[in-house]
Amino acid sequence: MSRPTEGEPSAAERYASYRRDKGHPVFRDFAAGYAFPLDDFQVEGCKAVEDGDGVLVAAPTGAGKTVVGEFAVHLALETGRKCFYTTPIKALSNQKYSDLVDRHGADKVGLLTGDTTINGEAPVVVMTTEVLRNMLYARSRTLVGLGFVVMDEVHYLADRARGAVWEEVIIHLPESVSVVSLSATVSNAEEFGEWLETVRGATRTIVAERRPVPLFQHVMVGRRLLDLFASSDVDAAAGFVREGAPVNDELMKLARDDWAASRLKDRRTPKGQRGRQGGPGSRNVGNGRRIWIPSRVDVIDQLERKNLLPAIDFIFSRAGCDAAVKQCLEANLRLTDPEERDEAIAYVERTLGGLPADDLHVLGYHDFLDAASRGIAAHHAGMLPAFKECVEELYLRGLVKMVFATETLALGINMPARTVVLEKLSKWNGETHADITPGEYTQLTGRAGRRGLDVEGHAVVLWQPGMNPRDLAGLASTRTYPLRSSFRPSYNMAVNLVHAYGRHRARELLEQSFAQFQADRAVVGLARQQRKAEDALAGYAEAAQCHLGDFLEYAALRRRISELEKESSKARRHDRRSEAEASLERLQPGDVVVVPVGKFAGPAVVVDPGLSEHGHRPLVITAERQGRRLAMMDFPTPVEPVAKIKLPRKLDPRNPHQRKDVAQAVREAVRGLPLSVTRPKAERGPVDAETAQQIAALRAQVREHPCHGCAEREDHARWAERYAKLEKDTQLLAQRIERRTNTVARTFDRVCEVLEALEYLTDDEVTERGRGLMRIYSDLDLVAAESLRLGLWDDLSPAQLGAVLSALVYEARRPEDGPPNVPGGAIGTTIEEMTRLWGELERLERTHRLDFLRRPDAGFAWTAYRWAEGQELDEVITRNDQTAGDFVRQMKQLIDFAGQVADAAAGTPVRDTARQLVKLLRRGIVAAG
Repeated sequence: MSRPTEGEPSAAERYASYRRDKGHPVFRDFAAGYAFPLDDFQVEGCKAVEDGDGVLVAAPTGAGKTVVGEFAVHLALETGRKCFYTTPIKALSNQKYSDLVDRHGADKVGLLTGDTTINGEAPVVVMTTEVLRNMLYARSRTLVGLGFVVMDEVHYLADRARGAVWEEVIIHLPESVSVVSLSATVSNAEEFGEWLETVRGATRTIVAERRPVPLFQHVMVGRRLLDLFASSDVDAAAGFVREGAPVNDELMKLARDDWAASRLKDRRTPKGQRGRQGGPGSRNVGNGRRIWIPSRVDVIDQLERKNLLPAIDFIFSRAGCDAAVKQCLEANLRLTDPEERDEAIAYVERTLGGLPADDLHVLGYHDFLDAASRGIAAHHAGMLPAFKECVEELYLRGLVKMVFATETLALGINMPARTVVLEKLSKWNGETHADITPGEYTQLTGRAGRRGLDVEGHAVVLWQPGMNPRDLAGLASTRTYPLRSSFRPSYNMAVNLVHAYGRHRARELLEQSFAQFQADRAVVGLARQQRKAEDALAGYAEAAQCHLGDFLEYAALRRRISELEKESSKARRHDRRSEAEASLERLQPGDVVVVPVGKFAGPAVVVDPGLSEHGHRPLVITAERQGRRLAMMDFPTPVEPVAKIKLPRKLDPRNPHQRKDVAQAVREAVRGLPLSVTRPKAERGPVDAETAQQIAALRAQVREHPCHGCAEREDHARWAERYAKLEKDTQLLAQRIERRTNTVARTFDRVCEVLEALEYLTDDEVTERGRGLMRIYSDLDLVAAESLRLGLWDDLSPAQLGAVLSALVYEARRPEDGPPNVPGGAIGTTIEEMTRLWGELERLERTHRLDFLRRPDAGFAWTAYRWAEGQELDEVITRNDQTAGDFVRQMKQLIDFAGQVADAAAGTPVRDTARQLVKLLRRGIVAAG
């Protein structure tokens, strides 16, 4: 009898495996198609799907969890059922569509992404999650025969803007459909799985924390690559270390030396020059920077020397990614050999050659081609989708070896690397620069280590002045990043639910959301806290007892005096605010005022009074050359003009040269004024007579109270103060418990009340007026539906309609200093009417304690109008200072929204106008990209 060779299973092991797989014949055939044995979690997930159960697979990036999703596709085809494969973004849908076509053939696989429809009735269809949600509400015939839904990147339901869609789909899918949920590693996977079982039936939760490729964490200090952790404590195979694991001693010593050097430099730098780098007349005193910071070219050179390419360098800035590529080109860096260079050039020319020739120069095609031929590329949302897809394919072919990317690449795109580099540990989150979270760090570094290609992966963080290695170690070792629901009912969701299920059943369905599940879980903990607090209150009351009388009563009198004094102060501030608002209403352009407080305190000239019923926001230019739109918080006291200057006729506050001239005029205007005018002191008004009388009466009661003469009065007072604080906290806990019970359903009730006030709903029915809202999926769904109903868009041309609709789709990435330029005539008038309509709806929302609708943003109106009018790409995006990727993405969102408006506008002239608009917008790189 022959013996098995080393590494091969024995006959007994093969028989045991056969017995295990006997009950899962489809899986056995599926697994046989892989050249490597599947991991235990993949086997467990696939068998659960074949058993008819739902499954949640939570595993690290790159672990291969999509195998379970692909098995659901295979099982659907084998058993004559349909499978929908959903993803959060179109790029991921396109990539997964290509993968499945390669495996199963184009005749069996379709694609639906809102703007792309390919073989939509195929047995396997890849789609964005929103497309499936819309199908469910429309009760599409395409749902007939559906057996499986794969929800890739299901942890996206935590996304504030779009996360609710995932919960809508999970709740509303027919019971006969098995849901396969694929998630990144989250610390509350079991809780999420328990919710899935509650709403979907039998669901197996499978958590895999070990990585298929070990991950090592490093810090690049100068030209040296140092381990982050003391090696004995690293569990590299898991890709994380135990919390509190010791940090490399050498890194800690470097951090101490760097801190000491910065202190020495600060002490030896002349006082007036601290914080300035190389200004006129500055002296370079002290040791300077102790640790040399390598350039990006130096970093790549070090990675190449250590055989750590291909790599992805995450830079949390689009401009930073483009600048990094430019630096590599200027340094004449090349990572490809002649054969690879020629192959890369041929692929780029073949892939992007179909784009309009006139647009290639505007898109930076030639620099892109040059960089790609050298093995270098950027990848970010500002790039044209076709360019990004080209980078992804070149990278997978090994022709691009260094990619500078923003964090959007970390979302599901199949681009694993040997090494991931992080230049900084903070990023702009839309409001401020904030440190990245442990979950974000894990998601980014999880790309390091390519299964089947690399023995190990590497995460490299570049040393920065002031870095604390312990903080970095905390990011790399923290395991607590739970999945939190972002679900809330919207107006569109409400009319669709009421139409499909009736109001009572809709309310019951919403109570099944993950948001309510988590809220109910939290109530259990809050109730426990409340019981403990009530026990502690009894103890505090006993400790505060006084033999002379009721000390808690005495303490309440003292507390009431303090509260009255605070309320009086607050009332005085409110009166001053009203006076301040009235003073702002009197301001005219050219008035020089003194801003009382804040970052821009001091003399400034009014450019635009900025009067609005939603809060006055004057646009000013300060004496320090700053052009800003201020808020009421900058004017706690009234302001009056102290001078008047003449402003240029065509003043642009964003023009630094004009700001300089205006600021000089402001300084001249206030030069002779006394300091009491240009630097006024804060005023404190007197307490009103009625309040003063109440306080005096209370003070008399305090003096007459028997406890006032107690020798241990202050000791009792400390316990009474603790009692009062805990009593207030206990009351707040009771309120939180009340608020968290049926929170989602109560919000739904308020949404329905708004819709009833607008006559979109009557009791259990959606009115004719409300049917249009069912087709509009947008943040400003109600503004769009009301604009349609009121006929605001009836007389617009297609291009004008495009400009107007853009105000309901576009949202600036960062707040603008002044109002955007808007085309005049019918466009400007209509946008003003829509903004006025938004104000009315916002007031209605406030009366029902809702805050859903943001202000329309007309920042894209000119661009949309020019493109719809047929202007050239160069002229359109140059005027708006926009990247090609942003332009195409905004246009596709506008096309999608215009299609929704056309569907909602049945029986009105807007339907044909919206359809013509879609045709006008879908041209050039918008159609190609």
